[in-house]
Amino acid sequence: MGKNKKQLLLGNEAVARGLYEAGVELVSSYPGTPSTEITESAAKYDDIYCEWAPNEKVAAEVAFGACVGGARAFCGMKHVGLNVAADPLYTASYTGVNAGFVIGVADDPGMHSSQNEQDSRHHAIASKIAMLEPADSQECRDFTKLAFELSEQFDTPVLLRLTTRIAHSRSLVEVGEREKRELKDFPKNPDKYVMMPAMAQKRHIVVEERMLALRDWAESADINRVEMNDGAVIGVIAAGDCYQYAREALGDGANYLKLGMVNPLPIKLIKDFADKCEKVYVIEELDDIIETHCKANGISVIGKEIFSRLGEFSQATVRKSILESEKEYLSVDAEIPGRPPVLCAGCPHRGVFYTLKKLHCNVSGDIGCYTLGALAPLKSIDVSTCMGASVTSLHGMNKVRGDEFASKSVAVIGDSTFAHSGITGIIDIAYNKGISTVIVLDNSITGMTGHQQNPTTGYTIKGDPTAAVDLTALCKACGINRVRVFDPYDLSAAEKAIKEELAVNEPSVLISRRPCALLKQVKHNPPLKVDEEKCTGCTSCMKIGCPAISMKGEGKGRKAVIDFTQCVGCGVCSQMCKFGAICEGSGK
Repeated sequence: MGKNKKQLLLGNEAVARGLYEAGVELVSSYPGTPSTEITESAAKYDDIYCEWAPNEKVAAEVAFGACVGGARAFCGMKHVGLNVAADPLYTASYTGVNAGFVIGVADDPGMHSSQNEQDSRHHAIASKIAMLEPADSQECRDFTKLAFELSEQFDTPVLLRLTTRIAHSRSLVEVGEREKRELKDFPKNPDKYVMMPAMAQKRHIVVEERMLALRDWAESADINRVEMNDGAVIGVIAAGDCYQYAREALGDGANYLKLGMVNPLPIKLIKDFADKCEKVYVIEELDDIIETHCKANGISVIGKEIFSRLGEFSQATVRKSILESEKEYLSVDAEIPGRPPVLCAGCPHRGVFYTLKKLHCNVSGDIGCYTLGALAPLKSIDVSTCMGASVTSLHGMNKVRGDEFASKSVAVIGDSTFAHSGITGIIDIAYNKGISTVIVLDNSITGMTGHQQNPTTGYTIKGDPTAAVDLTALCKACGINRVRVFDPYDLSAAEKAIKEELAVNEPSVLISRRPCALLKQVKHNPPLKVDEEKCTGCTSCMKIGCPAISMKGEGKGRKAVIDFTQCVGCGVCSQMCKFGAICEGSGK
C-alpha cells in the first residue's frame, strides 16, 4: 500500500494500523468490549505475531517480555481488564522498557457491555505512566505510533486510552507504510529490570524524574492544542470523545484546549489558555481528573458542578449543561420500545438456568453472555462481580453459611472465563477443603465479545489448530475428584447431574457442554412448531425466555407461536410442554 492512502476505519482498526506502521512485532491481549477489534485487526497483518492470552495479566507480561527482548510490543484490554494487568503494569513503570511498550485500554462510559464505569486515567496517575487519548480514528493511528516513540524516548510504558465511541466510530484515516525495525540487543541489566527493593528504590527516583520530563513535553506537544475562535469568550478543556461532543454542540462559539496527553497534564499551557477566556469549562466523562488538576494549580474552572459523573455524554448533554437550553435539541416524538438483552435462541445456557431456578438454587454468577441469566424470566443469578469471582465468592459464602447452604448453591462460569481466572478458585476450593459445586458453561468459544478463541477451544487467534485445555483433566489435577459432563439441552440429565452433585459433601465440577448456537460450524435441527389444537396457552414454554417463542391471540384463543426464522430446534421448550403441543416441523 502506497503512502497517503485513506481508509474508513474504526478507531480500533486504526490503532491496529498504527501498530503495523510502528513496526510492532508482538501483540498479546484478552478480548474485552470495546477493545477487542484492535487485536483482531492486528492479527490480519502477517508481520505482527498476535495471540489471545488467558487473561490480561498474562497478556501484559508477554508484551513486556517482548519489549525487554528488543521488539516493540502491545497488549489491549478493556478498563476492568487493566485491573487484572495492574500488577505487571505498576512494576513495568519502574523498570522502564527496552523497545517500545504500549498498553491499549478501552473505557466504557455508560456501561454498554461492562459491570462498572471505571476511569482508567486513575491507573495512569497511580502507576506514573504517560497516557494518550485520541479523539478520532486518525488520531488513533497517529497516537499509537507516537506512543511507541514516547515509550522509547522516555523509557516508559505508555497507556493509550480509548472510549466506546472512539473505539467503535469510523472516520477517514491516512495510512502509511510499515517501519522496519531491527531487534534490539537483550540487556543484561539487573539494576534496571530486577525489581528487588534495593533496585526498585533507585528506579523510583528515575520514575519521578521521568514524570517531570513528560510534563515539560506536554507543555508544548502538538497533541495538546489550543483553538481560539473570534468572538468566543468561554473556553472548553476536553479530550477524546468529549472534545468531539463539545465541538459539535458549541461550534465556534467557544475556544478549545484539546488535550491529547491526559497524564501527565500540562500546567502552564492550561493557565495560559484560561487567562484568555472569561469562563472555562472542563468536559470529561466519569471522574474529575482534569478539573482536579486545574483547581490544584490555581486555575478556576467549571466541571462536575454541572456535568454528571455518571454515564456517557453526548452533544445534547454538553449543550444543555453549558447553554441551559433544550429548545434547539433534535428530538424524536415517537416512543421507541426498549430492546432488553436476552440469551439467543438455542443458547445452551438457557437449560442450565431454567434448571437452577426450578431447583431454587443460590447462584454465584460470573462475567459473560451467561450473566443474562440474571434477567427475567430466568432470574437465576444472585451475585456477579468480576471475572472468576463466581467460584471464589461461592467458596466464601459456603464457608460462612455452612453445609446446608452449600447443598443448594452453585457457581456458574464460562469456559473462557474459567481459563481467565476461574482455575485459581478451583484450586482454592480443593486446597481449603471446600464443598462447593461449580458449573462450567462450556460453549466452545468466548461468546460475549464476538466469538474469539481461548485456551479451551483448540485454535489460535488465526484459526490454526493448537493444544486445548482439557477441563476435566485440569479440574481433577487441581484436586477435584468429582467431575462430570452433561448436555444442557437435556433438561432431565441436567437436573439429575446438578441434584446429585449438590447432595455430596465434597467439591465437584459440572461441565455443561454444548457449543454456542451462533457458531458457524454448528448444525441445527429443523425449527419446531406449535400444534394449536394441543396448545392450551399455559405459557410454560415462556418460562425459559427464548426469543423465538411468543404468545399470540386473546382469551381462550391465546396460543404459543414459534418464529421459525429464530428457532434452532434445540428442543428445550418441547421438554417443558406437558401437552405435547411443540413438535417437529418447518414452523412455516
